[in-house]
Amino acid sequence: MSLWKSVSRFPELKKRMTDYYVVKGFAEIREQFADWIEQVLINDEESRTGEKPLDQQAKSFYEELKLKIISLSGDHLLKYKFRDICTQFALSQPFELYTYVRSGILQELQALKDMPQNPYMYNLVGGNVNGVGMNTGNPYLSGVGGHLNDVPMAEEGYGLTARIQKLAVDMDNIRVTIQSFQSEQESIYTYFSELNQTRAMMSPQEAQEHDNQFKDQCVILNERRKALVLDLRRVVSEYDTIQDQVIMALKMWQRNQALAGNGAPFLDNLDDIQRCVEMLVDMIAKIQTFVSNLLLMADDPILTELLSHVRSVQRMLVLSSFIVERQPPQVMKTHTRFAAAVRWLIGPQLGLYTNSPSIECVILSEAQAQRHAAHNSTSDMQTSSPPQSSGEILNNVSTMEFQQATRVLSASFRNMQLKKIKRAEKKGTESVMDEKFSLLFYTTVVFNEFKISCWTLSLPVVVIVHGNQEPQSWATITWDNAFSDITREPFQVPEKVRWAQLSVALNTKFGSATGRGLTEENLNFLYEKLFRNEAGEHTEFITWAQFCKEPLPDRTFTFWDWFFAIMKLTKDHLLNLWKEGLIVGFINKRKTLEEILPMQQYGTFLLRFSDSELGGITVAFVDDQGNKLMLAPWTSRDLNIRCLADRIHDLNVLRIVYPKNIPRDEAFASFYSHHVEQTTRDGYVANTIRAHVPAIEGGSVAGTPQHQPQDITMPNFSDFDSILY
Repeated sequence: MSLWKSVSRFPELKKRMTDYYVVKGFAEIREQFADWIEQVLINDEESRTGEKPLDQQAKSFYEELKLKIISLSGDHLLKYKFRDICTQFALSQPFELYTYVRSGILQELQALKDMPQNPYMYNLVGGNVNGVGMNTGNPYLSGVGGHLNDVPMAEEGYGLTARIQKLAVDMDNIRVTIQSFQSEQESIYTYFSELNQTRAMMSPQEAQEHDNQFKDQCVILNERRKALVLDLRRVVSEYDTIQDQVIMALKMWQRNQALAGNGAPFLDNLDDIQRCVEMLVDMIAKIQTFVSNLLLMADDPILTELLSHVRSVQRMLVLSSFIVERQPPQVMKTHTRFAAAVRWLIGPQLGLYTNSPSIECVILSEAQAQRHAAHNSTSDMQTSSPPQSSGEILNNVSTMEFQQATRVLSASFRNMQLKKIKRAEKKGTESVMDEKFSLLFYTTVVFNEFKISCWTLSLPVVVIVHGNQEPQSWATITWDNAFSDITREPFQVPEKVRWAQLSVALNTKFGSATGRGLTEENLNFLYEKLFRNEAGEHTEFITWAQFCKEPLPDRTFTFWDWFFAIMKLTKDHLLNLWKEGLIVGFINKRKTLEEILPMQQYGTFLLRFSDSELGGITVAFVDDQGNKLMLAPWTSRDLNIRCLADRIHDLNVLRIVYPKNIPRDEAFASFYSHHVEQTTRDGYVANTIRAHVPAIEGGSVAGTPQHQPQDITMPNFSDFDSILY
């Protein structure tokens, strides 16, 4: 499937990308030649380190595309569009067209990567979600998020570092041109100034000739000046594009940081982004000097406006590069210590570290965060004070330190503690576990002789006071991390998402917690559970209420309560068994008893998570009479007393484990506990606890049923018997 077809499966994304290409009149061309464009650009990127320079690649792409459009029969609209594009791009049309299209391709790649439903679309669900192969089913998504030079998806443009280096060459040429122009202007002015001193001795004809020469030289200088200003504006335009791409790369890093909060793989390329930021800091300072020098030679409204723009862009770079490198815990308990860290990616470039900026941390409610972000987005200077904190945080001040070896300028908060929290009024069914807060990190520095305030917000956090508030709080955070938009207003999230999106979020969450992801069969079962056992095309939306607010049919708990309890049980008690694939887990009870077990030999058993008991696991099996039975679930309380492997070992009726279909002791031997020593101390006889099901064993662990059991779920009439050795 082509990249564009993948994009087209999401109407909102397709519209966004179409709008992007429409700006340059390229929308129809992108769709018409999708396969060819993607193949050429991917191949160019793979061979970028070869002999073919970027400008040659651009020219080759341009000429081949031109031939393809010319060869079209009957589609005059595309030919007209292409002629319109040729007119727009003027002198640099091949390179600009090439880089513009590559930037669009990257945005498509990154948008698809950012949509968690992508692996599910390509039937990639299952396997280890901690591996780097989550996107291997789509060639356009493999390697997303890697090194800035090696993997273009880590930024919003192919070869960003190379592009910065090319711009540096252009800037150096402009510097030489400005120096030459300045020297020539001074020479001309000096020459004619000296002639003016002897003007009284000139004849009227000589004076007129002198004036005409001066005017001619001024016209030439003015034309050169116009050309120089045009070149400078072109450089600033290219710089703007590159800075936008670097800031977008940083935003994607922050987005991936949120996904990592759900357990998604996180390839940290922040050092690469900082290198780009540092280069841009140097470049924009030089550009500002160029513009200022030209203004010193003569007033020019265009240059005055350009200087204002350059300063604004510079401030944007400085402010955007202040980020939370280490996030605080997203479910935060009061009176519990926690840590966080902020980093300023400008490094040593502006010398701000010499004054050791002090960073203060306060906690804001969602409404406060929205107001603060909205207010400061309208002010370039951002000189306002931080809003009043919604709580009291101990040890909330730190100092930025610069590490010369790593060039990292950062501040660490190692021992913060939330002592108090002020909550907003609740509306309707809202609870404290739905309420989002954020930590605001704030500093004031002097930059370009102006005092500015620089701030950044952490990912949203939910504040709790009791451990029993944790499950619902994690529902809030999981939903936010998975489905928030990269440019959202704090902390807006959709009220509903497609199952394809949610399935990947659940798979990621469960896989990161337990070490093994969910199979497609597991996910189908979860789908049925969320949709109340209704079959569907797996394209339906899941609402926030369905996810964690509305009780499941005939139950007192929600889907998330049930899912979270199973995840916790697996992590605490079943981790190794789950990793080894000995637990089927998420499977329908009816399917287990009516479809799977009837096809198995006597003594076969299957481990599945309970539908009726929060955090319960049960054993379904075929006894020696051919009956399909199911033991009452064991919970964390039971497994704290005796582990699951030992319980299975206690019941001799369980002989073959499904789905591996290998003998029980071969599968579970390494998980059995050591037997209790027979020796005694202080006169006590050693003893242990063993699982015992009287209904099928008649009081004897090795015996057979004393009656014919029915094909129904059998309870543990006596959960354990204490048996003396």
